[in-house]
Amino acid sequence: MTPVEAMRRWRDSPSRFVREVLQAVPDAWQDEVLEAVVKNDRLCLKASKGPGKSTVLAWLMWWFLLTHLHPKVVATSITGDNLSDNLWAELAKWQARSPLLSATFTWTATKVSANDHPETWFASARTWPRGGNANEQANTLAGIHADNVMFVIDEAGGVPDAVAAAAEGGLANASKAAGRTAKLLIAGNPTHLEGPLYRACTVERPLWWVKEISGDPDDPKRAPRVDIDWARTQIQKYGRYSAIVLVNVFGQFPPSSPNTLLGPDEVTAAMKRKVRRDVYEGEVKVLGVDVARFGDDRTVITLRQGPVVFTPRVLRGLDTMQVVGQVSEVFNKHKPDGLFVDVATFGAGVVDRLAQLKYPVVGVDFGGQAALSPGRFHNRRAEMWFLMADWVKARGVLPDMPELVQELTVPVYKYSGENKLQLEKKAEIKKRTGVSPDIADSIALTFAQPVAPAELRHVLEARSATGRKADYDPFAGQGD
Repeated sequence: MTPVEAMRRWRDSPSRFVREVLQAVPDAWQDEVLEAVVKNDRLCLKASKGPGKSTVLAWLMWWFLLTHLHPKVVATSITGDNLSDNLWAELAKWQARSPLLSATFTWTATKVSANDHPETWFASARTWPRGGNANEQANTLAGIHADNVMFVIDEAGGVPDAVAAAAEGGLANASKAAGRTAKLLIAGNPTHLEGPLYRACTVERPLWWVKEISGDPDDPKRAPRVDIDWARTQIQKYGRYSAIVLVNVFGQFPPSSPNTLLGPDEVTAAMKRKVRRDVYEGEVKVLGVDVARFGDDRTVITLRQGPVVFTPRVLRGLDTMQVVGQVSEVFNKHKPDGLFVDVATFGAGVVDRLAQLKYPVVGVDFGGQAALSPGRFHNRRAEMWFLMADWVKARGVLPDMPELVQELTVPVYKYSGENKLQLEKKAEIKKRTGVSPDIADSIALTFAQPVAPAELRHVLEARSATGRKADYDPFAGQGD
Protein backbone atom coordinates (compact mmCIF):
# COMPACT_ATOMS: atom_id res chain seq x y z
CA MET A 1 0.00 0.00 0.00
CA THR A 2 1.42 3.39 -1.01
CA PRO A 3 1.47 6.32 1.44
CA VAL A 4 -1.22 8.06 -0.61
CA GLU A 5 -3.46 4.99 -0.49
CA ALA A 6 -2.91 4.73 3.26
CA MET A 7 -3.89 8.36 3.77
CA ARG A 8 -7.08 7.90 1.77
CA ARG A 9 -7.89 4.75 3.71
CA TRP A 10 -7.47 6.55 7.03
CA ARG A 11 -9.26 9.70 5.87
CA ASP A 12 -12.33 7.63 4.97
CA SER A 13 -12.32 5.82 8.33
CA PRO A 14 -11.07 7.58 11.46
CA SER A 15 -11.73 4.36 13.40
CA ARG A 16 -9.24 2.57 11.19
CA PHE A 17 -6.77 5.43 11.68
CA VAL A 18 -7.02 5.13 15.46
CA ARG A 19 -6.46 1.38 15.37
CA GLU A 20 -3.65 1.34 12.83
CA VAL A 21 -1.77 4.57 13.52
CA LEU A 22 -2.39 5.06 17.25
CA GLN A 23 -2.68 1.36 18.13
CA ALA A 24 -5.77 2.04 20.23
CA VAL A 25 -9.12 0.27 20.50
CA PRO A 26 -11.98 2.79 20.87
CA ASP A 27 -14.99 2.19 23.06
CA ALA A 28 -18.27 1.66 21.21
CA TRP A 29 -19.44 5.25 21.66
CA GLN A 30 -16.03 6.54 20.55
CA ASP A 31 -16.30 4.50 17.36
CA GLU A 32 -19.67 6.14 16.68
CA VAL A 33 -18.09 9.59 17.01
CA LEU A 34 -15.08 8.66 14.88
CA GLU A 35 -17.25 7.48 12.00
CA ALA A 36 -19.76 10.35 12.34
CA VAL A 37 -17.13 13.03 11.71
CA VAL A 38 -16.70 11.96 8.09
CA LYS A 39 -20.30 12.79 7.15
CA ASN A 40 -21.05 15.59 9.62
CA ASP A 41 -19.50 19.05 9.90
CA ARG A 42 -20.84 19.80 13.40
CA LEU A 43 -20.36 17.29 16.19
CA CYS A 44 -21.42 17.78 19.81
CA LEU A 45 -20.41 15.47 22.66
CA LYS A 46 -22.51 15.91 25.80
CA ALA A 47 -20.84 13.78 28.42
CA SER A 48 -20.61 12.71 32.02
CA LYS A 49 -17.32 13.00 33.89
CA GLY A 50 -14.46 10.83 32.70
CA PRO A 51 -15.73 8.84 29.68
CA GLY A 52 -12.76 9.68 27.45
CA LYS A 53 -14.13 12.61 25.45
CA SER A 54 -10.82 14.53 25.44
CA THR A 55 -9.17 11.39 24.14
CA VAL A 56 -11.52 11.13 21.17
CA LEU A 57 -11.08 14.84 20.44
CA ALA A 58 -7.30 14.35 20.39
CA TRP A 59 -7.68 11.34 18.07
CA LEU A 60 -9.77 13.41 15.68
CA MET A 61 -7.30 16.27 15.72
CA TRP A 62 -4.46 13.91 14.79
CA TRP A 63 -6.64 12.25 12.14
CA PHE A 64 -7.41 15.61 10.56
CA LEU A 65 -3.79 16.77 10.72
CA LEU A 66 -2.42 13.63 9.09
CA THR A 67 -5.05 12.93 6.42
CA HIS A 68 -5.89 16.42 5.08
CA LEU A 69 -3.66 18.69 3.01
CA HIS A 70 -2.32 21.80 4.70
CA PRO A 71 -4.93 21.76 7.47
CA LYS A 72 -5.36 24.33 10.19
CA VAL A 73 -6.77 23.10 13.49
CA VAL A 74 -7.62 25.50 16.31
CA ALA A 75 -8.50 24.32 19.81
CA THR A 76 -9.74 26.12 22.89
CA SER A 77 -11.36 25.26 26.21
CA ILE A 78 -13.01 26.77 29.26
CA THR A 79 -9.59 27.94 30.55
CA GLY A 80 -6.01 27.92 29.34
CA ASP A 81 -5.02 25.53 32.14
CA ASN A 82 -7.81 23.12 31.20
CA LEU A 83 -6.69 23.16 27.59
CA SER A 84 -3.03 22.51 28.37
CA ASP A 85 -3.65 19.95 31.11
CA ASN A 86 -6.23 17.89 29.22
CA LEU A 87 -6.70 18.12 25.46
CA TRP A 88 -3.20 19.37 24.62
CA ALA A 89 -1.63 16.81 26.91
CA GLU A 90 -3.67 14.10 25.16
CA LEU A 91 -2.17 15.17 21.85
CA ALA A 92 1.32 14.70 23.24
CA LYS A 93 0.47 11.32 24.73
CA TRP A 94 -0.88 9.88 21.49
CA GLN A 95 1.92 11.32 19.38
CA ALA A 96 4.42 9.53 21.62
CA ARG A 97 2.66 6.23 20.87
CA SER A 98 2.86 6.64 17.10
CA PRO A 99 6.20 6.48 15.24
CA LEU A 100 4.50 8.02 12.18
CA LEU A 101 3.15 11.04 14.06
CA SER A 102 6.41 11.46 15.97
CA ALA A 103 8.38 11.58 12.73
CA THR A 104 5.95 13.86 10.90
CA PHE A 105 5.00 16.52 13.47
CA THR A 106 6.57 18.62 16.20
CA TRP A 107 4.56 19.21 19.39
CA THR A 108 5.05 22.30 21.59
CA ALA A 109 3.01 23.70 24.44
CA THR A 110 0.94 25.87 22.10
CA LYS A 111 1.33 24.42 18.62
CA VAL A 112 1.66 21.21 16.64
CA SER A 113 3.34 21.71 13.26
CA ALA A 114 4.11 19.50 10.29
CA ASN A 115 7.88 19.31 9.94
CA ASP A 116 7.75 19.91 6.18
CA HIS A 117 5.23 22.78 6.19
CA PRO A 118 5.17 24.37 9.68
CA GLU A 119 3.57 27.64 8.51
CA THR A 120 0.58 26.13 6.69
CA TRP A 121 0.06 22.71 8.34
CA PHE A 122 -0.60 23.00 12.06
CA ALA A 123 -2.83 22.87 15.14
CA SER A 124 -2.76 25.73 17.62
CA ALA A 125 -3.96 26.12 21.20
CA ARG A 126 -5.78 29.35 21.94
CA THR A 127 -7.35 30.92 24.99
CA TRP A 128 -10.08 33.55 25.14
CA PRO A 129 -10.08 36.60 27.46
CA ARG A 130 -12.47 35.90 30.32
CA GLY A 131 -12.89 39.59 31.03
CA GLY A 132 -13.11 40.62 27.39
CA ASN A 133 -16.14 41.71 25.45
CA ALA A 134 -17.84 39.56 22.80
CA ASN A 135 -15.63 40.86 20.00
CA GLU A 136 -12.45 40.15 21.94
CA GLN A 137 -13.66 36.64 22.78
CA ALA A 138 -14.68 35.96 19.19
CA ASN A 139 -11.15 36.76 18.03
CA THR A 140 -10.00 33.55 19.73
CA LEU A 141 -11.07 31.45 16.76
CA ALA A 142 -11.19 34.14 14.09
CA GLY A 143 -8.90 34.61 11.13
CA ILE A 144 -8.43 30.94 10.22
CA HIS A 145 -8.46 30.44 6.45
CA ALA A 146 -7.54 27.25 4.64
CA ASP A 147 -9.09 24.60 2.45
CA ASN A 148 -9.16 22.25 5.43
CA VAL A 149 -10.01 23.66 8.87
CA MET A 150 -11.14 22.17 12.15
CA PHE A 151 -12.30 24.00 15.27
CA VAL A 152 -12.32 22.12 18.58
CA ILE A 153 -13.93 23.48 21.77
CA ASP A 154 -13.40 21.31 24.83
CA GLU A 155 -15.44 21.83 28.01
CA ALA A 156 -17.82 23.91 25.90
CA GLY A 157 -20.49 24.06 28.61
CA GLY A 158 -19.05 27.27 30.01
CA VAL A 159 -17.52 28.78 26.87
CA PRO A 160 -19.13 32.04 25.65
CA ASP A 161 -21.35 31.99 22.58
CA ALA A 162 -19.09 34.53 20.88
CA VAL A 163 -16.22 32.04 20.79
CA ALA A 164 -18.32 29.36 19.10
CA ALA A 165 -19.88 31.91 16.74
CA ALA A 166 -16.45 32.68 15.29
CA ALA A 167 -15.90 28.99 14.63
CA GLU A 168 -19.30 28.81 12.95
CA GLY A 169 -18.10 31.49 10.57
CA GLY A 170 -15.21 29.27 9.61
CA LEU A 171 -17.62 26.62 8.34
CA ALA A 172 -18.81 28.95 5.61
CA ASN A 173 -15.86 27.97 3.44
CA ALA A 174 -16.73 24.26 3.42
CA SER A 175 -17.51 22.79 -0.01
CA LYS A 176 -17.32 19.10 -0.75
CA ALA A 177 -17.53 19.78 -4.48
CA ALA A 178 -14.55 22.15 -4.29
CA GLY A 179 -12.60 19.86 -1.99
CA ARG A 180 -12.78 22.19 1.02
CA THR A 181 -13.47 20.71 4.44
CA ALA A 182 -14.49 22.46 7.67
CA LYS A 183 -15.36 20.74 10.95
CA LEU A 184 -16.57 22.07 14.30
CA LEU A 185 -16.32 19.81 17.35
CA ILE A 186 -17.60 20.79 20.77
CA ALA A 187 -17.60 18.66 23.89
CA GLY A 188 -18.26 19.10 27.56
CA ASN A 189 -20.22 18.36 30.69
CA PRO A 190 -23.75 19.83 30.61
CA THR A 191 -23.15 22.25 33.46
CA HIS A 192 -24.85 25.34 32.00
CA LEU A 193 -28.29 26.10 30.60
CA GLU A 194 -26.76 28.49 28.11
CA GLY A 195 -23.75 28.62 25.81
CA PRO A 196 -22.74 26.62 22.72
CA LEU A 197 -23.16 23.14 24.24
CA TYR A 198 -26.68 23.88 25.45
CA ARG A 199 -27.68 25.50 22.15
CA ALA A 200 -26.36 22.54 20.16
CA CYS A 201 -28.49 20.18 22.25
CA THR A 202 -31.64 22.32 22.14
CA VAL A 203 -32.44 25.23 19.82
CA GLU A 204 -29.80 24.27 17.23
CA ARG A 205 -30.26 20.51 17.50
CA PRO A 206 -31.21 20.03 13.82
CA LEU A 207 -27.81 21.42 12.79
CA TRP A 208 -25.71 19.07 14.90
CA TRP A 209 -24.80 15.43 15.20
CA VAL A 210 -25.11 14.96 18.97
CA LYS A 211 -23.70 12.10 21.02
CA GLU A 212 -24.88 11.76 24.62
CA ILE A 213 -22.44 9.87 26.82
CA SER A 214 -23.56 8.51 30.19
CA GLY A 215 -21.86 6.85 33.11
CA ASP A 216 -25.15 5.54 34.53
CA PRO A 217 -24.31 2.21 36.20
CA ASP A 218 -27.73 0.85 35.18
CA ASP A 219 -27.33 1.72 31.50
CA PRO A 220 -26.00 -1.21 29.40
CA LYS A 221 -24.59 1.32 26.91
CA ARG A 222 -22.76 3.31 29.57
CA ALA A 223 -19.25 4.61 28.94
CA PRO A 224 -17.02 1.85 30.36
CA ARG A 225 -14.21 4.25 31.33
CA VAL A 226 -16.43 5.85 33.99
CA ASP A 227 -15.73 3.91 37.18
CA ILE A 228 -18.95 2.11 38.04
CA ASP A 229 -18.29 2.07 41.79
CA TRP A 230 -17.69 5.83 41.77
CA ALA A 231 -20.94 6.34 39.86
CA ARG A 232 -22.91 4.25 42.35
CA THR A 233 -21.34 6.11 45.25
CA GLN A 234 -22.33 9.46 43.76
CA ILE A 235 -25.92 8.27 43.33
CA GLN A 236 -26.06 6.95 46.88
CA LYS A 237 -24.53 10.11 48.30
CA TYR A 238 -26.47 12.79 46.43
CA GLY A 239 -29.55 11.03 45.06
CA ARG A 240 -30.34 9.92 41.54
CA TYR A 241 -32.11 13.12 40.57
CA SER A 242 -29.72 15.64 42.11
CA ALA A 243 -28.02 18.15 39.82
CA ILE A 244 -24.61 16.73 40.75
CA VAL A 245 -25.53 13.23 39.62
CA LEU A 246 -27.42 14.39 36.54
CA VAL A 247 -24.41 16.34 35.27
CA ASN A 248 -21.45 14.28 36.44
CA VAL A 249 -22.79 10.71 36.25
CA PHE A 250 -25.58 10.77 33.66
CA GLY A 251 -24.23 13.54 31.46
CA GLN A 252 -27.55 15.38 31.57
CA PHE A 253 -28.33 19.05 31.97
CA PRO A 254 -29.30 20.14 35.49
CA PRO A 255 -32.96 20.90 36.14
CA SER A 256 -34.15 23.43 33.60
CA SER A 257 -35.26 26.94 34.37
CA PRO A 258 -38.20 26.82 36.76
CA ASN A 259 -40.46 28.35 34.10
CA THR A 260 -39.93 25.80 31.33
CA LEU A 261 -42.11 22.72 30.94
CA LEU A 262 -39.53 20.29 29.60
CA GLY A 263 -35.77 19.94 29.56
CA PRO A 264 -33.79 18.67 26.57
CA ASP A 265 -32.88 15.40 28.25
CA GLU A 266 -36.53 14.66 29.01
CA VAL A 267 -37.36 15.12 25.34
CA THR A 268 -34.45 13.05 24.06
CA ALA A 269 -35.32 10.32 26.58
CA ALA A 270 -38.82 10.16 25.06
CA MET A 271 -37.25 9.87 21.60
CA LYS A 272 -35.20 6.89 22.76
CA ARG A 273 -38.07 4.98 24.38
CA LYS A 274 -39.14 1.77 22.72
CA VAL A 275 -42.52 0.13 23.10
CA ARG A 276 -43.90 -3.01 21.52
CA ARG A 277 -46.82 -2.64 19.16
CA ASP A 278 -49.04 -4.95 21.22
CA VAL A 279 -48.66 -2.54 24.14
CA TYR A 280 -50.35 0.38 22.39
CA GLU A 281 -52.36 -1.07 19.48
CA GLY A 282 -55.51 -1.32 21.62
CA GLU A 283 -55.39 2.32 22.72
CA VAL A 284 -57.30 5.16 21.13
CA LYS A 285 -55.88 7.05 18.14
CA VAL A 286 -55.99 10.84 18.14
CA LEU A 287 -55.16 13.17 15.27
CA GLY A 288 -53.93 16.71 15.94
CA VAL A 289 -53.74 19.30 13.15
CA ASP A 290 -51.98 22.65 13.53
CA VAL A 291 -52.90 24.77 10.51
CA ALA A 292 -50.81 27.40 8.74
CA ARG A 293 -51.28 29.00 5.35
CA PHE A 294 -48.35 29.99 3.16
CA GLY A 295 -45.54 31.98 4.80
CA ASP A 296 -42.78 30.09 6.59
CA ASP A 297 -44.96 28.41 9.20
CA ARG A 298 -46.03 24.82 8.68
CA THR A 299 -49.25 22.83 8.73
CA VAL A 300 -48.58 19.72 10.80
CA ILE A 301 -50.72 16.59 11.02
CA THR A 302 -49.78 14.31 13.93
CA LEU A 303 -51.18 10.93 14.93
CA ARG A 304 -50.82 9.69 18.49
CA GLN A 305 -51.90 6.29 19.73
CA GLY A 306 -51.62 6.00 23.49
CA PRO A 307 -47.95 6.50 24.37
CA VAL A 308 -46.70 6.71 20.78
CA VAL A 309 -46.49 9.76 18.52
CA PHE A 310 -45.85 8.74 14.93
CA THR A 311 -43.77 10.82 12.54
CA PRO A 312 -45.88 13.88 11.71
CA ARG A 313 -46.78 14.99 8.23
CA VAL A 314 -45.24 18.47 7.86
CA LEU A 315 -46.61 20.65 5.02
CA ARG A 316 -45.93 24.12 3.66
CA GLY A 317 -47.73 26.55 1.39
CA LEU A 318 -51.12 24.81 1.23
CA ASP A 319 -54.48 26.51 0.94
CA THR A 320 -57.53 25.47 2.97
CA MET A 321 -58.80 22.84 0.54
CA GLN A 322 -55.37 21.31 0.15
CA VAL A 323 -55.05 20.99 3.92
CA VAL A 324 -58.48 19.36 4.06
CA GLY A 325 -57.36 16.89 1.42
CA GLN A 326 -54.23 15.99 3.41
CA VAL A 327 -56.17 15.57 6.66
CA SER A 328 -58.80 13.44 4.91
CA GLU A 329 -56.11 11.18 3.49
CA VAL A 330 -54.49 10.63 6.89
CA PHE A 331 -57.87 10.14 8.60
CA ASN A 332 -59.08 7.60 6.05
CA LYS A 333 -55.86 5.64 6.32
CA HIS A 334 -55.59 5.45 10.12
CA LYS A 335 -59.25 5.81 11.25
CA PRO A 336 -58.48 7.79 14.43
CA ASP A 337 -60.96 7.97 17.29
CA GLY A 338 -60.55 11.74 17.65
CA LEU A 339 -59.68 14.63 15.33
CA PHE A 340 -58.71 18.03 16.76
CA VAL A 341 -57.87 21.04 14.58
CA ASP A 342 -56.55 24.42 15.67
CA VAL A 343 -59.14 26.99 14.60
CA ALA A 344 -56.90 30.04 14.93
CA THR A 345 -56.37 32.10 11.76
CA PHE A 346 -56.86 29.65 8.87
CA GLY A 347 -57.95 26.57 10.82
CA ALA A 348 -61.62 27.53 11.01
CA GLY A 349 -62.09 26.96 7.29
CA VAL A 350 -60.47 23.55 7.58
CA VAL A 351 -62.80 22.60 10.43
CA ASP A 352 -65.90 23.78 8.53
CA ARG A 353 -65.04 21.81 5.41
CA LEU A 354 -64.14 18.64 7.33
CA ALA A 355 -67.47 18.89 9.16
CA GLN A 356 -69.28 19.23 5.82
CA LEU A 357 -67.54 16.06 4.70
CA LYS A 358 -68.91 14.32 7.83
CA TYR A 359 -65.58 13.88 9.59
CA PRO A 360 -65.88 13.91 13.42
CA VAL A 361 -63.74 17.04 13.72
CA VAL A 362 -63.48 19.21 16.84
CA GLY A 363 -62.19 22.75 16.47
CA VAL A 364 -59.87 23.85 19.26
CA ASP A 365 -59.35 27.51 20.11
CA PHE A 366 -55.91 27.79 21.68
CA GLY A 367 -56.90 31.07 23.28
CA GLY A 368 -60.22 29.78 24.61
CA GLN A 369 -61.05 28.63 28.10
CA ALA A 370 -59.32 25.52 29.39
CA ALA A 371 -61.59 22.50 28.93
CA LEU A 372 -60.61 20.32 31.87
CA SER A 373 -59.13 22.65 34.51
CA PRO A 374 -60.28 26.22 33.82
CA GLY A 375 -59.37 27.22 37.35
CA ARG A 376 -55.74 26.23 36.84
CA PHE A 377 -54.90 27.25 33.28
CA HIS A 378 -55.13 30.61 31.57
CA ASN A 379 -56.32 29.09 28.28
CA ARG A 380 -56.73 25.89 26.29
CA ARG A 381 -53.21 25.94 24.88
CA ALA A 382 -51.56 26.08 28.30
CA GLU A 383 -53.72 23.18 29.48
CA MET A 384 -52.85 21.01 26.49
CA TRP A 385 -49.13 21.75 26.76
CA PHE A 386 -49.01 20.91 30.48
CA LEU A 387 -50.84 17.63 29.82
CA MET A 388 -48.44 16.86 26.99
CA ALA A 389 -45.39 17.66 29.16
CA ASP A 390 -46.57 15.29 31.89
CA TRP A 391 -47.10 12.59 29.25
CA VAL A 392 -43.60 13.13 27.77
CA LYS A 393 -42.01 12.72 31.19
CA ALA A 394 -44.07 9.68 32.17
CA ARG A 395 -44.36 7.45 29.12
CA GLY A 396 -44.34 9.39 25.87
CA VAL A 397 -42.59 7.93 22.83
CA LEU A 398 -41.60 10.69 20.43
CA PRO A 399 -40.32 10.39 16.86
CA ASP A 400 -36.61 11.01 16.37
CA MET A 401 -36.89 14.59 15.11
CA PRO A 402 -34.10 16.90 16.34
CA GLU A 403 -36.29 19.98 15.80
CA LEU A 404 -38.68 18.68 18.46
CA VAL A 405 -36.02 19.21 21.13
CA GLN A 406 -36.09 22.91 20.39
CA GLU A 407 -39.85 23.19 19.97
CA LEU A 408 -40.67 21.39 23.21
CA THR A 409 -38.04 22.99 25.44
CA VAL A 410 -38.12 26.63 24.39
CA PRO A 411 -41.61 27.79 25.56
CA VAL A 412 -41.74 29.28 29.05
CA TYR A 413 -44.73 29.83 31.30
CA LYS A 414 -45.77 32.32 33.92
CA TYR A 415 -48.74 33.03 36.14
CA SER A 416 -51.39 35.35 34.78
CA GLY A 417 -53.06 38.11 36.77
CA GLU A 418 -55.68 35.55 37.81
CA ASN A 419 -52.91 33.30 39.15
CA LYS A 420 -53.42 30.80 36.33
CA LEU A 421 -50.69 29.08 34.37
CA GLN A 422 -50.08 30.87 31.06
CA LEU A 423 -47.80 29.61 28.27
CA GLU A 424 -45.65 31.91 26.16
CA LYS A 425 -47.51 32.92 23.01
CA LYS A 426 -46.60 31.27 19.76
CA ALA A 427 -45.78 34.60 18.11
CA GLU A 428 -43.46 35.51 20.98
CA ILE A 429 -41.63 32.18 20.69
CA LYS A 430 -41.11 32.70 16.98
CA LYS A 431 -39.86 36.24 17.55
CA ARG A 432 -37.43 35.06 20.21
CA THR A 433 -36.12 31.92 18.48
CA GLY A 434 -36.99 32.36 14.82
CA VAL A 435 -38.97 29.10 14.83
CA SER A 436 -42.69 28.51 15.30
CA PRO A 437 -43.43 25.38 17.43
CA ASP A 438 -45.88 23.97 14.89
CA ILE A 439 -44.96 20.30 15.39
CA ALA A 440 -45.18 20.59 19.17
CA ASP A 441 -48.56 22.34 18.92
CA SER A 442 -49.92 19.54 16.74
CA ILE A 443 -48.88 16.99 19.39
CA ALA A 444 -50.44 19.14 22.11
CA LEU A 445 -53.71 19.11 20.19
CA THR A 446 -53.97 15.35 20.74
CA PHE A 447 -54.48 16.19 24.42
CA ALA A 448 -57.37 18.60 23.80
CA GLN A 449 -59.84 16.36 25.63
CA PRO A 450 -60.31 12.71 26.57
CA VAL A 451 -61.27 10.51 23.62
CA ALA A 452 -63.39 7.37 23.62
CA PRO A 453 -62.89 4.63 21.02
CA ALA A 454 -65.00 5.26 17.92
CA GLU A 455 -67.01 2.05 18.36
CA LEU A 456 -68.14 3.17 21.82
CA ARG A 457 -69.27 6.51 20.45
CA HIS A 458 -71.29 4.74 17.79
CA VAL A 459 -73.04 2.71 20.50
CA LEU A 460 -73.91 5.87 22.39
CA GLU A 461 -75.17 7.60 19.28
CA ALA A 462 -77.39 4.63 18.44
CA ARG A 463 -78.81 4.53 21.96
CA SER A 464 -79.41 8.26 21.90
CA ALA A 465 -81.30 7.96 18.61
CA THR A 466 -83.61 5.30 20.09
CA GLY A 467 -84.05 7.12 23.36
CA ARG A 468 -82.20 4.47 25.32
CA LYS A 469 -80.03 5.73 28.14
CA ALA A 470 -76.40 4.71 28.28
CA ASP A 471 -75.66 2.78 31.46
CA TYR A 472 -71.95 3.56 31.48
CA ASP A 473 -69.63 6.43 30.77
CA PRO A 474 -67.39 5.60 27.80
CA PHE A 475 -64.94 8.30 28.82
CA ALA A 476 -64.28 6.76 32.23
CA GLY A 477 -60.77 5.36 32.18
CA GLN A 478 -60.39 6.01 28.47
CA GLY A 479 -58.63 9.35 28.56
CA ASP A 480 -54.91 9.20 27.82
